Amino acid sequence: MDTFSKRLTDTVKIKKTPVMVGLDPRFSAIPEVFRRGISPEDLPRIARAYHRFSFAILDIVAPLVACVKPQIAFFEELGPWGMVVLSDIIRYAHELGLIVILDGKRNDIGSTAAGYAAAYLGKGSAWEADSLTVSPYLGEDSLIPFINVAEKRGSGIFVLVKTSNPGGGMLQDMKEGEVSVYQKTADLVEQKSAEFALSRGEKYGAVGAVVGATYPQQLEELRQRMPHAWLLVPGFGAQGGTAKDISAAFDDDGLGAVINSSRAIIFAYDRKDYAGRFAADKWELAVETATREMIAQLQAETKAGRL
Repeated sequence: MDTFSKRLTDTVKIKKTPVMVGLDPRFSAIPEVFRRGISPEDLPRIARAYHRFSFAILDIVAPLVACVKPQIAFFEELGPWGMVVLSDIIRYAHELGLIVILDGKRNDIGSTAAGYAAAYLGKGSAWEADSLTVSPYLGEDSLIPFINVAEKRGSGIFVLVKTSNPGGGMLQDMKEGEVSVYQKTADLVEQKSAEFALSRGEKYGAVGAVVGATYPQQLEELRQRMPHAWLLVPGFGAQGGTAKDISAAFDDDGLGAVINSSRAIIFAYDRKDYAGRFAADKWELAVETATREMIAQLQAETKAGRL
């Protein structure tokens, strides 16, 4: 069984891009064709609209990118109808050859952490995600169940290290002596990922890190601090991150990081910089154009051009 890192590496090489598309459907933002005649309180019909919209997005981006990142929250808020849709999206993404990284930021202690890991990670789980975002703030012992399941099932996790939101520094930048919380978390990620990678003769391990594009100096520092960890980089596009900001995320081969864009791609028809370029019924063309433009930008301005 191939490791998560090998499958991600191979898929990024095949697609020749580290671009990852976030699936964050919002009822008020999806194209009007999907919202027509649906009440904001009609959760089953909204779930069906998300199903059609998300499948259409997958059809557009699957030939272009390596992976997608469904945000669990937007499906959870629709109750059981939304969760059925999420399951269908994961299955369909896999049929299209995409790596699926679920963004749920899960964790707890002991048997509860083990339950989350067993539920979400890898073949044989209820959700069969290739990877899952995980919070580290309950300590090392809370991560071990996820790491154990990831290693057993050929899946991976991405640990929150330096997040893209403005308030993240309240805890992450706090210091004990000379070492900040995010640096200490990064050291743990590197330790676990290096152990996994070196035992299998691979460059990267099963434990990656979430590091936001909105903090380019820390991103450069953390790439060096975690040489064996894949980086998941949110914050590109709608949150203000640029190709220059994330250029340090990659190794010399253009690998080691996947760069997420959600709203700037899936709601591209409504972007201010696209005003007048796409009619309302051409939203799919806007999605494809935004994806291709991001791919081209990263190829031109970062080491991803070496893929």
